Amino acid sequence: MGTVILQNLSIGYTTKGSTKCVASQLNGEIHSGELTCLLGRNGIGKSTLLRTLSAFQPVLSGDIFLMEKSLSACSDKELSQMIGVVLTEKPHVRNMTVAELVGLGRSPYTGFWGLLSDDDHRIIRESMRLTGIEPLASRMIQTLSDGERQKVMIAKALAQQTPVIYLDEPTAFLDFPSKVEMMQLLRRLAHQEQKTIFLSTHDVELTLQLADTIWLMEPQQLHIGTPQQLATEGVISRFVESTGIVFDNDSLTLRVVKT
Repeated sequence: MGTVILQNLSIGYTTKGSTKCVASQLNGEIHSGELTCLLGRNGIGKSTLLRTLSAFQPVLSGDIFLMEKSLSACSDKELSQMIGVVLTEKPHVRNMTVAELVGLGRSPYTGFWGLLSDDDHRIIRESMRLTGIEPLASRMIQTLSDGERQKVMIAKALAQQTPVIYLDEPTAFLDFPSKVEMMQLLRRLAHQEQKTIFLSTHDVELTLQLADTIWLMEPQQLHIGTPQQLATEGVISRFVESTGIVFDNDSLTLRVVKT
């Protein structure tokens, strides 16, 4: 059974008294120990789905089960100890060290005063080790590169010790080598730490090579499978192919045709 289960889920938002449904009848499971990547065209509802899974906005209908418990029945404290979220936006913090920002991930456990115990400090150090940012511990956040900053936010989520981590476009601001490194890191954390990692992305080729499972959103349909399964079914080629772009089902690669 999946860590996260969607049952007949409809997602959207309400503005000025009217409800806009973005996607409906979504069913699927997200499993621990897997890197699951969410693909889809702009405007299809990827961010809306992530916000709904994160309990940032309410479900329109259907249900989401998190660790076999309905998301709507979870308290804020329970959610903070089950779900870590890494957003696309850069953190608006200055004059704070890397270690201090990672330490904020302990806030669901430290109480009102936010005092860190020896155990909290151990967890913070381990989170930085897992993401390879130990040498940056005393650096100020504003001095970091985009790739370094993104690793810090992932370390903060790890320090939160949640079984589930959602990421919205974690490679958005990164150069190609950094994109590869980021996706490899997330795959490693899923496999070695048995985390349930679910992310949205536009990096199709990296997703095809590194994802264990792909969720591909199309109008009125959600496709779920391994990269090879979705390629064999023709789902990937339908999504990526257009004038000048050819997809090879066997090698799971894209080729740009010179015109």
